[in-house]
Amino acid sequence: MSLIATRLPLPCPADCLDAFLSEPSAALVALAQAWRGRIMILGAGGKMGLHVSRMAHEAIRRSGAPASVIAVSRFKTLRDRAAFEEAGITTLACDLSDAHPLAQLPDADLVFFLAGVKFGTANDPDLLHQMNVVVPRLVAQRYPCVPIVAFSTGCVYPFVPVESRGASEQTPPAPVGDYAISCRGREEEFMAASRGAGTPVVLIRLNYAVEFRYGVLVDIAARVHSGTPIDVTTGHVNVIWQRDAVEQILRASSVAASPAIPLNITGAGTHSVRAIAEDFGRLFGVAPTFTGTESPTAWLNDASESHRLFGPPPTSLAAMQAWIAAWLQNEGGTWGKPTGFEQRNGKF
Repeated sequence: MSLIATRLPLPCPADCLDAFLSEPSAALVALAQAWRGRIMILGAGGKMGLHVSRMAHEAIRRSGAPASVIAVSRFKTLRDRAAFEEAGITTLACDLSDAHPLAQLPDADLVFFLAGVKFGTANDPDLLHQMNVVVPRLVAQRYPCVPIVAFSTGCVYPFVPVESRGASEQTPPAPVGDYAISCRGREEEFMAASRGAGTPVVLIRLNYAVEFRYGVLVDIAARVHSGTPIDVTTGHVNVIWQRDAVEQILRASSVAASPAIPLNITGAGTHSVRAIAEDFGRLFGVAPTFTGTESPTAWLNDASESHRLFGPPPTSLAAMQAWIAAWLQNEGGTWGKPTGFEQRNGKF
């Protein structure tokens, strides 16, 4: 391996990352023409909420639809209200776990549910249940019959052989660990609301969205860059660029149904963690080191159905790696939240 680093350009100015990650496609703008009224983004303050809100807002602006976006969060995690309001998005502060302020939220014509907890919950099953099960129940009660796009995770599936195409929507859920069990509980709450009230619901089973500052690729790249060994016990992953994931999630509102349907969202193909690290090593001019031995199974999703509906995600693995490497080479910061993708016990 050559140990000469490759200096890479960013695909956009460093202060325009969020705009770059929120650019709507022509297909989304066409869909947005049919949107009406209020589009509520619940739990907007996390890793994807700003981009979901901004992309929806921009698609509405370009389409001329009589609709508006309202971002709802406690705004105490990654994003404060200013990041939304500077983009022209209305914000409302609300603790979704409290039924009284939840009841005071405006009525909605479409809901995107992004709320939930994962990190730091390994020893807090009560928090997992409250935020990942009770809050969805309260939201489903607040917005009966309103179409809901609910974030879930591919972790509700069992581990599958790495040589397979991954778990499909027909694969029975078999969650491993308290976090995945709570995510399946979230799905079950929305499924119950869909059966009982006829609420159209689509459950987004996502594996794994990545951007410049967060995600499996950032975890691997940062370890290569710093000379930290990479654990390859979970040796294979799916990834999707966050802009592509957000675009497909917004378009998934068009397939929400009763009974609720699951939809896998991820990129094409299964990728070797070892090979990803070696690619970053070539970009950084660093020989990566490894620990562990690849397991024959992993959490992997087959996203053939979403690709049939919306087309394959356009951003290649090579482009994602080049952009992330460029960001780190330019001393760009990260969210400081490792994904824990290598964990196989479901504890985060």
